[in-house]
Amino acid sequence: MQKFLIRYNDFLKYIITALIIFVPLYPKFPAFRISESYVAIRLEDFLILFTLFTIFPILIKYSKELIKNKLIRSILIFLLIGSVSLISGVYLTQTTNLTQGLLHYLRRIEYFSLFFVGFVYIRYLNKDKNFFEYVIKLLLLVNFFIFIYGFGQRYFEFPVIITQNEEYSKGVALRWVPGAHINSTFAGHYDLASYLVLVLPIFVASIFIYKDRLSKIIFIGSTILGLWLLSMAASRISVAALFISVTLVFVFLKRFKELALTIFILFIIFATSPDLQVRYKRLFDVVINKISLVQIAYAQNINNEIVFEDRSSSIRLNVEWPRAIRAFSKNPILGTGYSSIGLATDNDYLRLLGEVGILGFSAFLYVIYNIFKYFTKDSLFKVAIMSSLVGILVIALFIDIFEASKFALMFWLFIGLIVGSKNKNYE
Repeated sequence: MQKFLIRYNDFLKYIITALIIFVPLYPKFPAFRISESYVAIRLEDFLILFTLFTIFPILIKYSKELIKNKLIRSILIFLLIGSVSLISGVYLTQTTNLTQGLLHYLRRIEYFSLFFVGFVYIRYLNKDKNFFEYVIKLLLLVNFFIFIYGFGQRYFEFPVIITQNEEYSKGVALRWVPGAHINSTFAGHYDLASYLVLVLPIFVASIFIYKDRLSKIIFIGSTILGLWLLSMAASRISVAALFISVTLVFVFLKRFKELALTIFILFIIFATSPDLQVRYKRLFDVVINKISLVQIAYAQNINNEIVFEDRSSSIRLNVEWPRAIRAFSKNPILGTGYSSIGLATDNDYLRLLGEVGILGFSAFLYVIYNIFKYFTKDSLFKVAIMSSLVGILVIALFIDIFEASKFALMFWLFIGLIVGSKNKNYE
C-alpha cells in the first residue's frame, strides 16, 4: 500500500508537471469544434479531464474537510451564483441561449478545477519540501520555449495562432507582420503579457535571492527573455502591472536597495522599446489632444464631436464597456448570463457585473479576498505570485484576463498550490 501511494504521488507530480509545461506552450489549435459556437475542445481539455479523473478519489476522500475551507466555499458560492445567473439569462431575461451559456459556464468550472488539483496534491500527497523550487525550474524551462517561439514568430515566420474572432479561433495559422504584437504560444498578446506578469517577478526576485553564480546567470537570462517578450507584446497595462508586482515582491522581502536598482533597469528597458514607445506616445497624444480640443470647444462654444482616438481605448469606451453596462442594467442582481455580452469586454469587473450581476461580482471579490488571507512569506514562490496577483487585478481593469484560458488555468493551479501548502513549513 505504501509503495502504491508513493507511485500515485509521483504520478500526480508528473501530471502537474505536464500541465505547467503543456498548457502555456501548446498553441490553441482546436481538436474539435462545437457547432454554432466559438468554443472549441482542445488537447489541454483532455489533459485536464484526465487529471481530474486521477485526483477524484482524493477529492472524495477529503470532501468534508475541503468544504470547511473558506476559499473553497467562496469558489463554490461563486459557481453556484453563476449557474443561477445562467438559468436566469436563458429563461427570464432571455439574453443568452442554453448551449452557449452552458459552454461558457463549464469553461469557468474548468479553470477553477485546477485550483482543486493544486490544493489537494500539495495538501494531502506531496512530501517534497522543495516542490516550489521544482515548479520554478519548470517555469524557467517554459519561459525559454515561449521566448523561442515568440522569437521565431518575429524573425522566422513561425505560425501565429490567435482566437480573437470566429474565423481565427478555428486554428487559422497567420504570420507576424511589421507593427503587429507578438503572442508566442498564447491566444493573444494580452494573454502572453499577463502570464509574464504572473511569473516574471519570481525570476526577478530570484536574481537577488539565490547566491550561487550559475543560478544568478540563469535567472538573469530568463528575466531578459521574458522582458523581451513583454516588450514585443506591447501591452501598456501589463508593463505598469509588472512594475507594481515587482515593487511588492521586494517590499515584502525587505530588499529596498535591490528594488531601486530593478525599477531603474526595467524603466530603461521599456523606455527603449520601439513598440512600447509608439503605444504610450499615442495614448499620451490622445489625452493631450482631447484636452486641447475640449478647451477650444468650450472657449468657442462648439459642440463638434471629438474624434481623435486611441483605437484600444475607443473600442472599450464606445463599444465594449457600454455593452456590459447595458447588460448589467437589464438585471443588476444576476446579470444576463454567461456569453450574453460577446467575446470581449476588456474589463473583467464590468464583465462580471454584466454576466453575473452584483451577486456574482461580490462573490468573485470574496474569492479574491480569501486568497489574500492565505498569504504567507515562507517561500519566494508564494511572495511572488501573491504580489503578481495585485498586478493582475490591475490588468483586469482593461482585459478579460480571468477568461483567458492559458493564463486562468495556470493562475488557479498556482493559487491552489499556495493555499494548500499553508502551515506545511515549505522553505
